[in-house]
Amino acid sequence: MLWQAISAVRDLGRLHDIASVLIRYGFGDLVRRVGMAGALERGGRALHWQAPEELARLEPPARVRRALEDLGPSFVKLGQVLATRVDLFPPEWITEFGKLQDAVPALPFDALRPQLSEDLGQAPETLFARLETEALAAASLAQVHRAWLADGTPVVLKVRRPGIRPVVEADLRLLSRLAEIVEAEAPDLRRYRPKEVVRQFTQALRRELDFAIEGRHAERIAANFTDWPEILVPRIHWAWTSERLIVEDYVEGIPGRDLAAVDAAGLDRKYLARRGAQAVLKMMLEDGFFHADPHPGNVFYLPGPRIAFLDFGMVGRLSEERRYQLALLLDGLVNHDAAKVADVLLEWSSDAQADGEAIAPDIDAFVDQYHGVPLKRLDLAAMLSDLVAILREHGLALPPDLALMTKAFITLEGLGRQLDPDFDMAGEAAPFIERALFNHASPAALARRAWREINDTLALVSRLPQDLRQLLRAARRGKVQVQVDVPPLKQFGDRLDRAISRLALAIVTAALIVGSAIVMTIEHDTALPGLPSFGLMGFIAAVVGGLWVLMSIWRSGK
Repeated sequence: MLWQAISAVRDLGRLHDIASVLIRYGFGDLVRRVGMAGALERGGRALHWQAPEELARLEPPARVRRALEDLGPSFVKLGQVLATRVDLFPPEWITEFGKLQDAVPALPFDALRPQLSEDLGQAPETLFARLETEALAAASLAQVHRAWLADGTPVVLKVRRPGIRPVVEADLRLLSRLAEIVEAEAPDLRRYRPKEVVRQFTQALRRELDFAIEGRHAERIAANFTDWPEILVPRIHWAWTSERLIVEDYVEGIPGRDLAAVDAAGLDRKYLARRGAQAVLKMMLEDGFFHADPHPGNVFYLPGPRIAFLDFGMVGRLSEERRYQLALLLDGLVNHDAAKVADVLLEWSSDAQADGEAIAPDIDAFVDQYHGVPLKRLDLAAMLSDLVAILREHGLALPPDLALMTKAFITLEGLGRQLDPDFDMAGEAAPFIERALFNHASPAALARRAWREINDTLALVSRLPQDLRQLLRAARRGKVQVQVDVPPLKQFGDRLDRAISRLALAIVTAALIVGSAIVMTIEHDTALPGLPSFGLMGFIAAVVGGLWVLMSIWRSGK
């Protein structure tokens, strides 16, 4: 098993914790299949294989969610990323992943003080006119404290938990190894693309650990809404912001989930729903840079009315081509054009061998069921959910950027319908779709794409003589090699090699038994002195060889 290749002894304790939690929730078979048990036994670690009956009776999605919660911050964040993969997991799994909360007890402020003083360059009490040592909120990676600058400006300090990065890095190393093993050893789990999910998660979590990146995200989105006074993004105070600390303006408003307070404040729910939807559609279809987690906890309502977006640790990016494809898809859904929808979905699919003929009838039937439905009654979020379900049934998956976008879009419409049950997402999206399609076909856009293609072609032609010279020079020196890598064939060869080794040892063992039996039957008076002892040694060697073959077969599980 690949777990034998684990060389970092410092990760062995964490590996034991992960295996113990998985066993506790009834995933002992997975621990065995991926070889975690063998690695721990070789490291002198014992596992208790009895899973509590009440936990084993939970449905698989609930058991996985509970296990991720017990495994700690990195795995909670992994579950939150999995909640965005509506293209890989059915609704019941997405619902469970969506319940993952990384709220944990806050650390005492004295535990933060040394790191905070180091990041600020001075004691926090000397820098701020007032600082609340009791946390406003606490999560697995950071906790938030309220403070006031010398000029009276209220701010919040988001402080990364001390010592969290080494724990996260150890988890990421183990997750990377686990993903490789799952793809190699568990074919039934391969469809979930564990290596791709872990790669996406690793990038997202490392960015989220750097609060300076979050600050730059906030400033970029704020700049995109300069002409939208009703959209508020907290100002970042860069004088005190760094990798482990972000200082931003304090926003005093009504959390998105507190609808009773919205009504009590006399805010216009319909306006908030429309303007919030327009803001996120602008991010997606016009800016190509969007808040990827616009859930009610990250959205505040203020008098005016205004909408504040908070927490830009998770953002999504859409290239110009992706935005055009998204506009085509939405246009196809709104106008019941099945061929257009199918073309975009196949273009999005990460599987180059996707069968368009197999998926087209399902998309035709899906679009046809909305034929004649008024625009106002279209539920775009439900339509997108049904579309990714079709992809899932055909074993196809979306690229990570589009999975984030789909999840954000579904969350957005749910938030809008909470504010206004008659919220018309399709109607709000229509102008943005039209502008995106028009802008893609505008003379300026066509000229820009043509100029880019001309530049790429000229660069390729100009490099061609040099590339040919290098290729010919390498050919003359015999350095040109053609390598064909067929992983299944290599795996078959490895298994065949192991089988032949066992067979060879079995033959040698049988020969020792026969030879030793012959030696033992020779008359003592005619035999060379000590000959029976050689026979006994042969029998012992045969027993050892036979036991080795049996143990090898038993350990392989086949």
